[in-house]
Amino acid sequence: MNADQLAVSAPTTSPRADAAPSLRIRALMLGDRINASGLEIGTLVSSTPAAFRVHAGLAVIFRYGVVVLIGLLPSEEKVLIDSLKSRVIGEFSPYEEEIAQAQLCKDENSEAIQPGGPICLSKFSDDRLLLVADALAKSTSLARDERRVAAVFDVIEPFARELAEYGRTPRRRKGILQLIGNALLVQQRVAGRVAVAEKPDVLWEKPELDRLYGRLEDEYELKERLDTLERKLTAVSETANALTDIIDTQRSLRLEIAVVVLIVIEVVIGCVQILSGIHQ
Repeated sequence: MNADQLAVSAPTTSPRADAAPSLRIRALMLGDRINASGLEIGTLVSSTPAAFRVHAGLAVIFRYGVVVLIGLLPSEEKVLIDSLKSRVIGEFSPYEEEIAQAQLCKDENSEAIQPGGPICLSKFSDDRLLLVADALAKSTSLARDERRVAAVFDVIEPFARELAEYGRTPRRRKGILQLIGNALLVQQRVAGRVAVAEKPDVLWEKPELDRLYGRLEDEYELKERLDTLERKLTAVSETANALTDIIDTQRSLRLEIAVVVLIVIEVVIGCVQILSGIHQ
């Protein structure tokens, strides 16, 4: 089935006879990773990312745990998701999800994304749908990372408040180290696996679609959200490192005091022994 057949067979979302054909696009973050190696769920459309023609739609699988389902019926989506579960590493519950609607427009000059509305495409070609899938997958992944970082901030706040109000730091060094670990995990996902700032491979072969992808980036605010996320991650790392340094300094001070006390005790014991020997 070619792209034109996909457009014709896709169900429309409006009951009007003259409504433009549309496709439902659903992005699901199933887990930390999806192993798509050797996967056969339909006709291969793209290898990077792995995209397959399934029934009357497309399934695009990203290694960082997101699958984008385009033009599939709910029952078909469920069957496909169930078939992928064995390949998911670190499965989430519930899944992160975003839904969009793609709609045919008159020509390439009319391709645009209305705020809160459908994504207008001149045709439902594989290249265009892969770009939409890429943008939606990155947006879904960013949404989860944003929540994880927000949760880290919620944990840091009591630490900072205790330091500000009482001038002391919490003794839970393990908790602070866990904060640093969570921040590093999110940084590794964003910079390594997801690569939000990188453009999809399809643009190397179809540079004329760069304008469309730019509009998708603007609609989902990918660059702005990435910058904000990175600033928050930097703040988390700096705060956690500062708290750890303070705790380490306090521990070193306590250790030094303990050493001094032991030396004093040893000197006192020595003096007592010397005085006892003199009197004998």
